[in-house]
Amino acid sequence: MKLHHGQLFWPTTVTNARTFPELTTATTCDVLIIGGGMSGSIMARMLADYHLDTVLIEKRTIGSGSTSANTGLLQFSNDAMLIDLIDRFGKEKAVYFYKLCLKAIDELDKYNATLKDKTSFKRKDSFYFASDEHDIKKLKKEYEALKEHGFNADYLDRHAIENLYSFTAPAGIYTKTEAEVNPYQFALALASHAADHGVSIFEHTEVLSHQFNKKDLIFQTEKGEIRTKHVIYATGYGTQEFAKTKGALLERTYTIATEPIHHLPGWHNRSLIWETARPYHYLRTTEDSRILIGGLDTDLNNEEELEQKGHQLLTKLHELFPSIKASIAYEWSAIFGSTKDGLPYIGKHPKYDGVYFMLGYGGNGTVYSMLGAEILKDLILYGHHPAMDITKLKR
Repeated sequence: MKLHHGQLFWPTTVTNARTFPELTTATTCDVLIIGGGMSGSIMARMLADYHLDTVLIEKRTIGSGSTSANTGLLQFSNDAMLIDLIDRFGKEKAVYFYKLCLKAIDELDKYNATLKDKTSFKRKDSFYFASDEHDIKKLKKEYEALKEHGFNADYLDRHAIENLYSFTAPAGIYTKTEAEVNPYQFALALASHAADHGVSIFEHTEVLSHQFNKKDLIFQTEKGEIRTKHVIYATGYGTQEFAKTKGALLERTYTIATEPIHHLPGWHNRSLIWETARPYHYLRTTEDSRILIGGLDTDLNNEEELEQKGHQLLTKLHELFPSIKASIAYEWSAIFGSTKDGLPYIGKHPKYDGVYFMLGYGGNGTVYSMLGAEILKDLILYGHHPAMDITKLKR
């Protein structure tokens, strides 16, 4: 499965990336992580603190899969609104999950502070606006739920929005607890930190076969064998068939990055921006003053001309910010996973002991990966985490 197509922006921001050897011998460990993208790198960084004998393998290079196409918006709000999760799971579980997402952003911030390498991590405000008049009632209800349960949010009417942005919308929710990051830099920096603290990392190492025994789990690669007590599949969308996550949906999303634009009138605090429509457009700026805008999700098997999609995204950008004269510097498409209930698949395999999955499907993938690392760490060390039933595979 080709995870992305076109010219990616984030890999151009890194020169002389650290490399890791290929596995060429037999080895044993306590925990094997398969996949060196954002999920695997966060997991490796976490386990490094707990002194578990950990091995991470990546069939390509660190961060070169879906992570390199990620737009790097970090939000506690989800594709599924809090009020929708309350209807689905009840108030206690829904609010707990949203607070876990908020805590995950704080934990990502703390991790970033420990890294030697630059990641462009920055705390940001976020603006979620109603795409049309029909969404006002639901957006107001969402705001009231957020406030009721202690989330820092402001409700903006049309007049307030017009004072802050160059476009208009009937209503919106403004929050101040989110963040943005260069995801490719971040994954590389996390992996490097993990390696410096005892995690063995191997690139260009693909699992060719596996055998699950009661005593241990055995994985064969082209040039070596790995025996482990626990395995974490952090291979994203490539894990779909084995994990049997029937509620998952794979689609294709499109993104452009503009040439640098140093003056952005009508964009309050360079906030993250997204909308209530599904599929939705999402926007952010970068450290070097580019604009990233993405969306236009389509069926996985219906890839349209990249140039055509890029032009549509640029047109949307100019509709929102007519005084910003932008041109496309990079454009790409990528496979994007979501779930029917808006939650990730994180937890034990329903059949095999010692086999775990961290599948951060949804627009909040990096945040899901952080909270997922906490869940899986507790499952491995203690056999339990309070959120394990919320994110379990079989639900």
